[in-house]
Amino acid sequence: MKEDLPENIVENITIAIVMESATPEAKIWNVYLLNLKDELIETVLVSSKGYGEKDGKQVKTSVLRHSIGDVSPKSFALIELIDEQVFGLTNEFWLSYYINGRIYDKKFIFVPESIVDSNLSRIPLLNKPGVMIG
Repeated sequence: MKEDLPENIVENITIAIVMESATPEAKIWNVYLLNLKDELIETVLVSSKGYGEKDGKQVKTSVLRHSIGDVSPKSFALIELIDEQVFGLTNEFWLSYYINGRIYDKKFIFVPESIVDSNLSRIPLLNKPGVMIG
């Protein structure tokens, strides 16, 4: 049963939505996994989806699944490109990985309209503007 499983706490792992570039016409955004730990994380899997209300209707995006592999200590991995049109939705990223044969998982949720200029900060390791949760 679930209560029999050890509670493996995810620490020093973050998800960041980062502005890669900006022109007067458009901004390019990517989603990254940042491993701020001093150890390797292995067999990293991330699923992503968006959901919420847009123009008075309930909408859901496709669920995307990403096999990232291993992520070295103090490094990052690209998860996916993200379109600004979904920033008005809840964007959910479910992460799972292993350290020394033990599984860890965590759900990261960017609430609607949280990816705005006033929330941008310098993202560690990438040195680019973005919004990070962890």
